[in-house]
Amino acid sequence: MRILVVGGGGREHALVWKICQSPLAEKVFCAPGNPGTARLAENVAIAADDVDALAHWAAGNRIDFVVVGPEAPLVLGLADRLAAAGIAVFGASAAAARLEGSKAFAKEVMEAAGIPTASHGSFDALGPALAHARASGGRVVVKADGLAAGKGVVVCGDVAEAEAALRSILVDRVHGAAGSRVVVEERLSGPEASVIALVDGERVRVLPPAQDHKRIFDGDRGPNTGGMGAFSPTPTVNDALLADVERRVLLPTVREMARRGTPFRGALYAGLMLTAEGPKVLEFNARFGDPETQPILLRIPGDIVPALLAAAKGDLSAVNIEVDPRAAVGVVMAAEGYPGRVTVGDAVDGAKGPFPPDVQVFLAGTRRGPDGRIVTSGGRVLTVCALGSDRAQAAARAYQALAQVQFRGAQFRRDIGRAGPGEGA
Repeated sequence: MRILVVGGGGREHALVWKICQSPLAEKVFCAPGNPGTARLAENVAIAADDVDALAHWAAGNRIDFVVVGPEAPLVLGLADRLAAAGIAVFGASAAAARLEGSKAFAKEVMEAAGIPTASHGSFDALGPALAHARASGGRVVVKADGLAAGKGVVVCGDVAEAEAALRSILVDRVHGAAGSRVVVEERLSGPEASVIALVDGERVRVLPPAQDHKRIFDGDRGPNTGGMGAFSPTPTVNDALLADVERRVLLPTVREMARRGTPFRGALYAGLMLTAEGPKVLEFNARFGDPETQPILLRIPGDIVPALLAAAKGDLSAVNIEVDPRAAVGVVMAAEGYPGRVTVGDAVDGAKGPFPPDVQVFLAGTRRGPDGRIVTSGGRVLTVCALGSDRAQAAARAYQALAQVQFRGAQFRRDIGRAGPGEGA
């Protein structure tokens, strides 16, 4: 098969790495890719959100199967365009991707399906939103309704913080059109977990659960980011809880989307808060998580392509996901200034290794400089991942490998995978 992976981040480097191991992969392309994917596949200079150019290129280059990484092309309808051209695609339709593209819509689906989530309100004007936040004492979470690259969520501790967040999103439009509406929801407490499932429109196959670290600084401090690292498995999610999440969250969501005439096929990501009352959904994503995908794929030893293809074609009935019992930890190295304005163009040294077996470095915000060296080009620059007999060993291996990679202004958390059971991460 000729396979195209869409995207250029660490998640896509990991997907290319995994897909290239498949006997079914005759030729793998990545658009736009990065220097890491270029070592494994052929990069195609088309932006991930240029759906017209991607659909035209895939049809003209005899692509058999497309795996879409980021959310933006899904929301823009890339999967629909490819399906109309007769090309198999792993990725949600535009209608189904609204689960991620609109937080207000996701809440509507959760309510209709009876899925446990935080109490909330949706607003497009400052006054009513602020009144709602004040009624909750300011201890709320303010979310831009649309796509904001993982940065449109503000956790507030009092009314002043809530007002500042609401003004920033609704009035100053720091997230542009994504902030034309906000969701203001109850602030839940408990450890978080990420559960991702392959979905064929009816059935689900749950991947190994993971735990993400959203805040920029150690100890879960500082502003939210797109993710500073992740580990799998997580001690907060045992087999019984995972089965409960499948029964009470994933399957009802899939059934509700089918009932609406917008069946969901692709990767359904449930971001969960494990509260004293049980798991509650913080958010849905309509694609693989980043950086969760990187350590998760390390724990799937078999060929992933048949499972992705089965989901795309609407029949996961014969698919079983094999899981490595070892633990995996991924640590993100980010550019100076992230998650705000970042510096770019700094040389990245040591990313090629050599590294021990069971260690992988997945490049993200990088490009080739004029002299051929890899340089930074975005906020999250790369993810260093490692397998270990347990989480402590996996973290130790990841940090040992990370010490070999250097670029000016590099920032990373030093506690990824080191939080104990039940601790926030």
